[in-house]
Amino acid sequence: MADLSVNFCGIKAPNPFWLASAPPTDKAYNVIRAFEAGWGGVVWKTLGEDPPAVNVSSRYSAIYGKNREVLGFNNIELITDRSLELNLQEITEVKKAWPDRAIVVSLMLPCEEHYWAAILPKVEATGADGIELNFGCPHGMPERGMGSAVGQVPEYVEQVTAWCKKHTRLPVIVKLTPNITDIRRPARAAKAGGADAVSLINTINSITSLDLDKLVAFPNVGGASTHGGYCGPAVKPIALNMVAEIARDPETCGLPISGIGGIGNWKDAAEFIALGAGCVQVCTAAMLHGFRIVQEMKDGLARWMDSKGYQTLDDFMGKAVPNTTDWKFLDMNYKSIAHINQDDCIKCGRCYVACEDTSHQSIFQLIDEASGTRTYKVNDEECVGCNLCEITCPVQGCITMVAVPTGKPYMNWTQDPRNPRAEIKETA
Repeated sequence: MADLSVNFCGIKAPNPFWLASAPPTDKAYNVIRAFEAGWGGVVWKTLGEDPPAVNVSSRYSAIYGKNREVLGFNNIELITDRSLELNLQEITEVKKAWPDRAIVVSLMLPCEEHYWAAILPKVEATGADGIELNFGCPHGMPERGMGSAVGQVPEYVEQVTAWCKKHTRLPVIVKLTPNITDIRRPARAAKAGGADAVSLINTINSITSLDLDKLVAFPNVGGASTHGGYCGPAVKPIALNMVAEIARDPETCGLPISGIGGIGNWKDAAEFIALGAGCVQVCTAAMLHGFRIVQEMKDGLARWMDSKGYQTLDDFMGKAVPNTTDWKFLDMNYKSIAHINQDDCIKCGRCYVACEDTSHQSIFQLIDEASGTRTYKVNDEECVGCNLCEITCPVQGCITMVAVPTGKPYMNWTQDPRNPRAEIKETA
Protein backbone atom coordinates (compact mmCIF):
# COMPACT_ATOMS: atom_id res chain seq x y z
CA MET A 1 0.00 0.00 0.00
CA ALA A 2 1.20 3.50 -0.83
CA ASP A 3 2.81 5.63 1.89
CA LEU A 4 0.60 8.70 2.54
CA SER A 5 2.83 10.34 5.14
CA VAL A 6 3.89 13.95 4.62
CA ASN A 7 6.59 16.31 5.76
CA PHE A 8 5.15 19.71 4.97
CA CYS A 9 7.71 22.47 5.57
CA GLY A 10 9.01 20.46 8.51
CA ILE A 11 5.59 19.49 9.85
CA LYS A 12 5.11 15.72 9.83
CA ALA A 13 1.77 13.93 9.60
CA PRO A 14 0.63 10.37 8.79
CA ASN A 15 -1.41 11.57 5.80
CA PRO A 16 -2.03 14.77 3.80
CA PHE A 17 -5.66 15.20 4.88
CA TRP A 18 -5.92 18.05 7.38
CA LEU A 19 -8.98 19.86 8.66
CA ALA A 20 -8.96 23.55 7.80
CA SER A 21 -9.29 26.35 10.33
CA ALA A 22 -13.08 26.49 10.74
CA PRO A 23 -15.90 25.23 13.01
CA PRO A 24 -14.65 21.59 12.81
CA THR A 25 -11.44 22.63 14.59
CA ASP A 26 -13.00 24.98 17.12
CA LYS A 27 -12.28 22.95 20.25
CA ALA A 28 -10.52 19.92 21.70
CA TYR A 29 -13.67 17.79 21.54
CA ASN A 30 -13.90 18.20 17.76
CA VAL A 31 -10.18 17.77 17.12
CA ILE A 32 -9.94 14.59 19.20
CA ARG A 33 -12.89 13.08 17.31
CA ALA A 34 -11.18 14.04 14.05
CA PHE A 35 -7.92 12.37 15.05
CA GLU A 36 -9.80 9.27 16.16
CA ALA A 37 -11.41 9.16 12.71
CA GLY A 38 -7.99 9.27 11.05
CA TRP A 39 -7.27 12.86 10.00
CA GLY A 40 -3.56 13.55 9.62
CA GLY A 41 -3.69 17.05 11.05
CA VAL A 42 -5.75 20.11 11.85
CA VAL A 43 -5.43 23.84 11.61
CA TRP A 44 -6.97 25.04 14.88
CA LYS A 45 -9.71 27.61 14.39
CA THR A 46 -8.26 31.11 14.26
CA LEU A 47 -7.19 32.61 17.57
CA GLY A 48 -7.19 36.34 18.18
CA GLU A 49 -6.88 38.88 20.94
CA ASP A 50 -9.06 38.85 24.03
CA PRO A 51 -11.89 39.52 24.52
CA PRO A 52 -12.86 36.98 21.83
CA ALA A 53 -15.07 37.70 18.84
CA VAL A 54 -18.85 37.56 19.17
CA ASN A 55 -20.83 35.73 16.49
CA VAL A 56 -24.35 36.25 15.16
CA SER A 57 -27.21 33.85 14.45
CA SER A 58 -27.80 32.43 11.89
CA ARG A 59 -24.47 31.99 10.10
CA TYR A 60 -24.67 29.68 7.08
CA SER A 61 -26.35 29.45 3.68
CA ALA A 62 -25.91 27.24 0.64
CA ILE A 63 -26.41 26.71 -3.08
CA TYR A 64 -28.10 23.39 -3.87
CA GLY A 65 -28.14 21.02 -6.84
CA LYS A 66 -31.28 19.30 -8.12
CA ASN A 67 -31.19 16.62 -5.42
CA ARG A 68 -30.41 19.12 -2.66
CA GLU A 69 -26.74 18.32 -2.88
CA VAL A 70 -24.77 21.25 -1.48
CA LEU A 71 -22.71 22.74 -4.31
CA GLY A 72 -21.58 25.89 -2.54
CA PHE A 73 -21.50 26.84 1.13
CA ASN A 74 -21.51 30.36 2.57
CA ASN A 75 -20.72 31.43 6.12
CA ILE A 76 -20.52 34.67 8.08
CA GLU A 77 -18.96 33.13 11.20
CA LEU A 78 -15.96 34.93 12.66
CA ILE A 79 -12.80 33.63 14.32
CA THR A 80 -12.97 31.78 17.64
CA ASP A 81 -15.46 33.06 20.17
CA ARG A 82 -13.65 31.20 22.96
CA SER A 83 -10.99 32.74 25.18
CA LEU A 84 -7.34 32.63 24.20
CA GLU A 85 -6.42 30.94 27.49
CA LEU A 86 -8.91 28.10 26.96
CA ASN A 87 -7.80 27.52 23.38
CA LEU A 88 -4.11 27.42 24.30
CA GLN A 89 -4.81 25.01 27.15
CA GLU A 90 -6.73 22.63 24.88
CA ILE A 91 -4.10 22.79 22.12
CA THR A 92 -1.45 21.82 24.67
CA GLU A 93 -3.50 18.86 25.90
CA VAL A 94 -4.42 17.57 22.45
CA LYS A 95 -0.88 17.82 21.09
CA LYS A 96 0.46 15.94 24.09
CA ALA A 97 -2.10 13.17 23.57
CA TRP A 98 -1.64 12.99 19.78
CA PRO A 99 2.08 13.70 19.13
CA ASP A 100 2.07 12.08 15.67
CA ARG A 101 -0.64 14.40 14.27
CA ALA A 102 -0.03 17.84 12.88
CA ILE A 103 -1.49 20.76 14.82
CA VAL A 104 -1.14 24.15 13.20
CA VAL A 105 -2.58 27.19 14.97
CA SER A 106 -4.33 29.84 12.89
CA LEU A 107 -3.83 33.44 14.05
CA MET A 108 -5.38 36.81 13.29
CA LEU A 109 -4.33 40.00 15.04
CA PRO A 110 -4.09 43.73 14.33
CA CYS A 111 -1.21 44.91 12.15
CA GLU A 112 1.00 46.00 15.02
CA GLU A 113 4.11 44.01 15.83
CA HIS A 114 3.60 43.91 19.59
CA TYR A 115 0.39 41.86 19.24
CA TRP A 116 2.23 39.16 17.31
CA ALA A 117 5.29 39.30 19.55
CA ALA A 118 3.07 38.69 22.58
CA ILE A 119 1.01 35.76 21.27
CA LEU A 120 3.62 33.74 19.38
CA PRO A 121 5.59 32.53 22.44
CA LYS A 122 2.31 31.39 24.00
CA VAL A 123 1.41 29.38 20.90
CA GLU A 124 4.90 27.92 20.70
CA ALA A 125 4.63 26.79 24.34
CA THR A 126 1.66 24.58 23.49
CA GLY A 127 3.85 22.26 21.45
CA ALA A 128 1.99 23.11 18.25
CA ASP A 129 3.78 22.27 15.01
CA GLY A 130 3.30 25.56 13.19
CA ILE A 131 1.21 28.68 12.74
CA GLU A 132 -1.03 29.81 9.90
CA LEU A 133 -1.56 33.54 9.37
CA ASN A 134 -5.20 34.15 8.47
CA PHE A 135 -4.96 36.84 5.80
CA GLY A 136 -8.08 35.68 4.03
CA CYS A 137 -11.27 35.97 6.12
CA PRO A 138 -13.58 38.13 3.93
CA HIS A 139 -16.28 39.09 6.42
CA GLY A 140 -16.47 40.76 9.81
CA MET A 141 -12.73 40.95 10.39
CA PRO A 142 -11.66 43.11 7.39
CA GLU A 143 -13.77 45.93 8.83
CA ARG A 144 -11.40 45.73 11.81
CA GLY A 145 -8.28 45.91 9.63
CA MET A 146 -7.61 42.16 9.69
CA GLY A 147 -8.27 39.12 7.50
CA SER A 148 -8.49 39.89 3.79
CA ALA A 149 -7.85 43.57 4.52
CA VAL A 150 -4.27 42.43 5.12
CA GLY A 151 -4.17 39.74 2.45
CA GLN A 152 -5.13 42.20 -0.28
CA VAL A 153 -2.09 44.39 0.41
CA PRO A 154 1.17 42.59 -0.42
CA GLU A 155 3.21 45.06 1.65
CA TYR A 156 1.20 44.12 4.76
CA VAL A 157 1.55 40.42 3.99
CA GLU A 158 5.31 40.72 3.81
CA GLN A 159 5.55 42.87 6.92
CA VAL A 160 3.44 40.68 9.22
CA THR A 161 5.09 37.52 7.93
CA ALA A 162 8.49 38.99 8.75
CA TRP A 163 7.33 39.87 12.27
CA CYS A 164 6.21 36.31 12.84
CA LYS A 165 9.46 34.84 11.54
CA LYS A 166 11.25 37.17 13.92
CA HIS A 167 9.28 36.12 16.99
CA THR A 168 8.82 32.36 16.55
CA ARG A 169 10.81 29.30 15.55
CA LEU A 170 7.69 27.53 14.29
CA PRO A 171 7.03 27.15 10.56
CA VAL A 172 4.96 30.09 9.31
CA ILE A 173 2.21 29.34 6.78
CA VAL A 174 0.48 32.31 5.14
CA LYS A 175 -3.17 31.76 4.21
CA LEU A 176 -4.04 33.78 1.11
CA THR A 177 -7.28 35.47 0.11
CA PRO A 178 -8.77 34.70 -3.32
CA ASN A 179 -10.49 38.11 -3.28
CA ILE A 180 -7.69 39.69 -5.27
CA THR A 181 -6.80 40.25 -8.92
CA ASP A 182 -3.47 38.39 -9.02
CA ILE A 183 -2.83 35.70 -6.38
CA ARG A 184 0.87 35.68 -7.23
CA ARG A 185 1.49 39.10 -5.71
CA PRO A 186 0.62 38.22 -2.07
CA ALA A 187 2.33 34.84 -2.50
CA ARG A 188 5.52 36.60 -3.57
CA ALA A 189 5.15 38.97 -0.63
CA ALA A 190 4.76 36.06 1.78
CA LYS A 191 7.92 34.47 0.43
CA ALA A 192 9.77 37.78 0.67
CA GLY A 193 8.72 38.00 4.32
CA GLY A 194 10.24 34.60 4.98
CA ALA A 195 7.12 32.40 4.91
CA ASP A 196 7.80 28.67 5.07
CA ALA A 197 4.64 27.93 3.05
CA VAL A 198 1.37 29.34 1.81
CA SER A 199 -2.14 27.91 2.05
CA LEU A 200 -5.00 28.71 -0.30
CA ILE A 201 -7.68 29.50 -0.99
CA ASN A 202 -9.59 31.13 1.79
CA THR A 203 -13.26 31.81 1.16
CA ILE A 204 -14.66 34.01 -1.61
CA ASN A 205 -16.89 37.05 -1.04
CA SER A 206 -20.45 35.93 -1.75
CA ILE A 207 -24.17 36.29 -1.34
CA THR A 208 -25.64 32.89 -2.14
CA SER A 209 -29.33 33.71 -2.57
CA LEU A 210 -32.26 35.80 -1.39
CA ASP A 211 -35.55 35.10 0.32
CA LEU A 212 -37.83 36.70 -2.27
CA ASP A 213 -40.74 36.89 0.17
CA LYS A 214 -38.79 38.81 2.81
CA LEU A 215 -36.34 40.38 0.31
CA VAL A 216 -33.34 39.59 2.46
CA ALA A 217 -30.31 37.48 1.66
CA PHE A 218 -29.41 34.27 3.47
CA PRO A 219 -28.36 33.82 6.20
CA ASN A 220 -31.02 36.02 7.74
CA VAL A 221 -29.95 37.82 10.91
CA GLY A 222 -33.01 39.60 12.25
CA GLY A 223 -34.16 40.81 8.85
CA ALA A 224 -30.75 41.74 7.43
CA SER A 225 -27.74 39.96 5.98
CA THR A 226 -24.25 40.55 4.66
CA HIS A 227 -21.74 39.03 2.27
CA GLY A 228 -19.99 35.96 3.58
CA GLY A 229 -17.25 33.51 2.67
CA TYR A 230 -18.04 31.03 -0.13
CA CYS A 231 -16.54 27.55 -0.11
CA GLY A 232 -17.40 23.97 -1.02
CA PRO A 233 -17.23 22.08 -4.35
CA ALA A 234 -18.13 25.18 -6.39
CA VAL A 235 -14.85 26.94 -5.55
CA LYS A 236 -12.53 24.05 -6.42
CA PRO A 237 -11.79 25.25 -10.00
CA ILE A 238 -10.82 28.67 -8.69
CA ALA A 239 -8.63 27.13 -6.00
CA LEU A 240 -6.87 24.78 -8.45
CA ASN A 241 -6.07 27.68 -10.77
CA MET A 242 -4.61 29.80 -7.97
CA VAL A 243 -2.54 26.91 -6.65
CA ALA A 244 -1.20 26.33 -10.16
CA GLU A 245 -0.41 30.03 -10.62
CA ILE A 246 1.81 29.98 -7.54
CA ALA A 247 3.37 26.60 -8.35
CA ARG A 248 4.47 27.69 -11.83
CA ASP A 249 5.44 31.28 -11.03
CA PRO A 250 9.26 31.55 -11.26
CA GLU A 251 9.28 33.79 -8.17
CA THR A 252 7.36 31.34 -5.95
CA CYS A 253 8.17 28.01 -7.59
CA GLY A 254 9.16 25.55 -4.88
CA LEU A 255 7.33 27.37 -2.09
CA PRO A 256 5.35 24.67 -0.21
CA ILE A 257 1.57 24.92 -0.76
CA SER A 258 -1.28 23.64 1.38
CA GLY A 259 -4.23 23.26 -0.98
CA ILE A 260 -7.71 24.33 0.14
CA GLY A 261 -11.02 24.74 -1.65
CA GLY A 262 -13.78 22.25 -2.43
CA ILE A 263 -11.86 19.09 -1.54
CA GLY A 264 -14.39 16.36 -0.82
CA ASN A 265 -12.79 13.11 -1.96
CA TRP A 266 -9.46 11.49 -2.82
CA LYS A 267 -9.59 12.58 -6.46
CA ASP A 268 -9.88 16.24 -5.47
CA ALA A 269 -6.85 15.82 -3.21
CA ALA A 270 -4.84 14.09 -5.94
CA GLU A 271 -5.54 16.97 -8.31
CA PHE A 272 -4.29 19.56 -5.81
CA ILE A 273 -1.18 17.50 -5.08
CA ALA A 274 -0.47 17.03 -8.80
CA LEU A 275 -0.56 20.82 -9.13
CA GLY A 276 2.01 21.25 -6.38
CA ALA A 277 0.23 21.02 -3.02
CA GLY A 278 2.11 19.20 -0.28
CA CYS A 279 -1.00 18.63 1.83
CA VAL A 280 -4.68 19.51 1.60
CA GLN A 281 -7.15 21.09 3.99
CA VAL A 282 -10.83 20.13 4.18
CA CYS A 283 -13.73 21.95 5.78
CA THR A 284 -17.09 21.91 3.99
CA ALA A 285 -17.07 18.19 3.19
CA ALA A 286 -16.44 17.36 6.86
CA MET A 287 -19.21 19.73 7.98
CA LEU A 288 -21.69 18.10 5.61
CA HIS A 289 -20.69 14.45 5.99
CA GLY A 290 -18.81 14.11 9.27
CA PHE A 291 -15.23 13.23 10.13
CA ARG A 292 -15.38 9.59 8.92
CA ILE A 293 -15.13 10.68 5.27
CA VAL A 294 -11.38 10.79 5.75
CA GLN A 295 -11.28 6.99 5.65
CA GLU A 296 -12.63 6.95 2.10
CA MET A 297 -10.23 9.75 1.15
CA LYS A 298 -7.19 7.90 2.47
CA ASP A 299 -8.21 4.54 1.02
CA GLY A 300 -9.09 5.99 -2.38
CA LEU A 301 -5.87 7.98 -2.69
CA ALA A 302 -3.73 5.00 -1.64
CA ARG A 303 -5.48 2.67 -4.10
CA TRP A 304 -5.09 5.14 -6.95
CA MET A 305 -1.41 5.62 -6.13
CA ASP A 306 -0.93 1.84 -6.12
CA SER A 307 -2.60 1.56 -9.52
CA LYS A 308 -0.20 4.17 -10.92
CA GLY A 309 2.90 2.79 -9.25
CA TYR A 310 3.34 5.81 -6.97
CA GLN A 311 4.88 4.80 -3.66
CA THR A 312 4.85 8.23 -2.01
CA LEU A 313 3.12 11.55 -2.59
CA ASP A 314 6.40 12.97 -3.88
CA ASP A 315 6.17 10.61 -6.85
CA PHE A 316 3.36 12.68 -8.42
CA MET A 317 3.46 15.94 -6.49
CA GLY A 318 3.66 18.85 -8.92
CA LYS A 319 3.80 16.60 -11.97
CA ALA A 320 0.91 18.50 -13.62
CA VAL A 321 2.60 21.88 -13.24
CA PRO A 322 4.79 21.63 -16.39
CA ASN A 323 1.64 20.80 -18.37
CA THR A 324 -0.06 24.01 -17.20
CA THR A 325 0.89 27.02 -19.29
CA ASP A 326 -0.31 30.33 -20.68
CA TRP A 327 -2.88 30.25 -23.50
CA LYS A 328 -0.40 31.76 -25.93
CA PHE A 329 1.81 28.66 -25.65
CA LEU A 330 -0.90 26.13 -26.59
CA ASP A 331 -0.47 24.29 -29.90
CA MET A 332 -2.50 26.08 -32.58
CA ASN A 333 -2.04 23.10 -34.91
CA TYR A 334 -3.53 20.53 -32.55
CA LYS A 335 -6.98 19.37 -33.66
CA SER A 336 -9.61 17.14 -32.10
CA ILE A 337 -13.17 16.32 -33.12
CA ALA A 338 -16.09 14.75 -31.32
CA HIS A 339 -17.05 11.11 -31.76
CA ILE A 340 -20.45 9.70 -30.75
CA ASN A 341 -20.57 6.04 -29.73
CA GLN A 342 -23.87 4.95 -31.25
CA ASP A 343 -24.10 1.90 -28.98
CA ASP A 344 -24.16 4.15 -25.91
CA CYS A 345 -26.25 6.96 -27.37
CA ILE A 346 -29.76 7.23 -25.88
CA LYS A 347 -30.97 9.53 -28.69
CA CYS A 348 -31.89 12.37 -26.34
CA GLY A 349 -30.61 15.00 -28.76
CA ARG A 350 -29.05 17.26 -26.16
CA CYS A 351 -25.76 17.34 -28.04
CA TYR A 352 -27.54 18.34 -31.25
CA VAL A 353 -29.56 21.11 -29.61
CA ALA A 354 -26.52 22.56 -27.85
CA CYS A 355 -24.38 22.50 -30.99
CA GLU A 356 -27.12 23.69 -33.33
CA ASP A 357 -28.36 26.55 -31.13
CA THR A 358 -25.24 27.82 -29.42
CA SER A 359 -22.14 26.37 -31.03
CA HIS A 360 -20.94 25.40 -34.53
CA GLN A 361 -23.80 23.45 -36.15
CA SER A 362 -21.54 20.41 -36.39
CA ILE A 363 -23.95 17.60 -35.52
CA PHE A 364 -26.40 16.06 -37.98
CA GLN A 365 -29.84 14.93 -36.77
CA LEU A 366 -30.80 12.04 -39.02
CA ILE A 367 -34.42 10.86 -38.84
CA ASP A 368 -35.48 7.54 -40.32
CA GLU A 369 -38.72 8.27 -42.21
CA ALA A 370 -40.14 4.80 -41.69
CA SER A 371 -39.54 4.41 -37.94
CA GLY A 372 -39.02 8.01 -36.87
CA THR A 373 -35.83 6.93 -35.12
CA ARG A 374 -33.30 9.72 -34.61
CA THR A 375 -29.58 9.30 -35.01
CA TYR A 376 -26.93 11.90 -34.26
CA LYS A 377 -23.68 12.07 -36.17
CA VAL A 378 -20.79 14.51 -36.03
CA ASN A 379 -19.97 16.54 -39.15
CA ASP A 380 -16.21 15.99 -39.05
CA GLU A 381 -15.51 18.78 -41.50
CA GLU A 382 -17.29 21.43 -39.42
CA CYS A 383 -16.43 20.22 -35.90
CA VAL A 384 -13.99 22.56 -34.17
CA GLY A 385 -13.45 20.30 -31.15
CA CYS A 386 -15.01 22.64 -28.61
CA ASN A 387 -16.40 19.59 -26.70
CA LEU A 388 -19.68 21.26 -25.72
CA CYS A 389 -21.47 18.13 -26.92
CA GLU A 390 -19.36 15.96 -24.63
CA ILE A 391 -20.26 18.19 -21.68
CA THR A 392 -24.00 18.22 -22.37
CA CYS A 393 -24.27 14.46 -23.01
CA PRO A 394 -25.93 12.72 -20.01
CA VAL A 395 -24.14 9.42 -20.72
CA GLN A 396 -20.56 9.51 -19.52
CA GLY A 397 -18.14 8.28 -22.18
CA CYS A 398 -20.71 8.28 -24.99
CA ILE A 399 -19.11 11.30 -26.66
CA THR A 400 -15.33 11.51 -26.69
CA MET A 401 -12.83 13.89 -28.25
CA VAL A 402 -10.53 12.22 -30.75
CA ALA A 403 -7.22 13.73 -31.85
CA VAL A 404 -6.91 14.17 -35.60
CA PRO A 405 -3.42 14.18 -37.18
CA THR A 406 -2.80 17.39 -39.10
CA GLY A 407 0.76 16.77 -40.21
CA LYS A 408 1.68 20.22 -38.95
CA PRO A 409 4.39 20.94 -36.35
CA TYR A 410 3.84 22.60 -32.99
CA MET A 411 3.09 26.29 -33.35
CA ASN A 412 1.92 28.58 -30.58
CA TRP A 413 0.15 31.92 -30.89
CA THR A 414 3.35 33.93 -30.52
CA GLN A 415 4.61 32.13 -33.65
CA ASP A 416 1.36 32.11 -35.61
CA PRO A 417 1.48 34.27 -38.80
CA ARG A 418 -2.19 35.12 -38.17
CA ASN A 419 -1.08 36.94 -35.03
CA PRO A 420 -0.23 40.57 -35.90
CA ARG A 421 2.20 40.57 -32.97
CA ALA A 422 3.78 37.19 -33.63
CA GLU A 423 7.24 36.87 -32.12
CA ILE A 424 8.24 33.80 -34.18
CA LYS A 425 11.00 32.70 -31.81
CA GLU A 426 9.11 32.51 -28.50
CA THR A 427 8.51 28.99 -27.15
CA ALA A 428 6.91 27.53 -24.04
